[in-house]
Amino acid sequence: MSQNSIPDFFVYGEPVRPLDVGFLHVETVLARSNIHLGQVAAHKHPQMGQITYWISGSGTYGIEDQSWDFSAPAVSFVPSNVVHGFSIGPGTDAIVVSVADDALAAIEAHSLLPLDRPVFADALPQHAAWKRLAAVLDMIAAEYTEAQAGNDKTLPSLIAVALSHIARLGPEVMDATGSSEASLAQGLRRLVDAHFRDDWPVGRYVEALATTPHLLDKASRAVLGSGVKRVVGERRLLEAKRLLLFTVRTVEDIAYEIGFDDPAYFSRFFRERVGEAPAAWRRRQLQGH
Repeated sequence: MSQNSIPDFFVYGEPVRPLDVGFLHVETVLARSNIHLGQVAAHKHPQMGQITYWISGSGTYGIEDQSWDFSAPAVSFVPSNVVHGFSIGPGTDAIVVSVADDALAAIEAHSLLPLDRPVFADALPQHAAWKRLAAVLDMIAAEYTEAQAGNDKTLPSLIAVALSHIARLGPEVMDATGSSEASLAQGLRRLVDAHFRDDWPVGRYVEALATTPHLLDKASRAVLGSGVKRVVGERRLLEAKRLLLFTVRTVEDIAYEIGFDDPAYFSRFFRERVGEAPAAWRRRQLQGH
């Protein structure tokens, strides 16, 4: 891919623009088929998350460095700034619901799905949640298309229901969504996303979240699966993989971009976690695509 950055879009193919408060957008994948021709390159949306519900056909869907071969029904939720893309066959279609971050923040309290991480589900087609999800998304599409009076109130509620059905289908469902541990861990995740390049020590996260080292580490391990240092390291690793896979930037440039002063130390960091050097990992991944 001959680019130095992962492209940002408003909706696919359109440049980023400011969003109105509470912005919502609903359309089908086929509605933009003249732009993407079934091949949507890796990209991200800096201001909104998206539900993509595949209603027909098949293809390959990618989120960050993972990909899935799917047949409908399948569904994903991708938060803002998460890299994603897909390749689909003729006749494949999906409903895409795009929701501004501020609207998602208001919806989050009414959804079973944690909205700070991506999820993809295509298994168990007999699961009752698929039928319910399809019905809710049909209602969302109709409310949006018909522009009925009061849909600014009905659409967020319907989207919360759709997200909850995705949680029931997806592999990662948090039982402690409303707990103080979950809130603390989600605050940590947001801070790590904002500051992983700055090489903050653990104490800086503790101070910013007005907690104690013990409570933060406990919440991080319970909800995110590892301690604070590991969470930060995994976020830096994710960004490194993004830039290696989706850009042509040098390993040295990527090291500096994610907060390493020494490219050699970055290479050791990467090798310890992945099992091979960054350049070798990039070659192997690109040969497989």
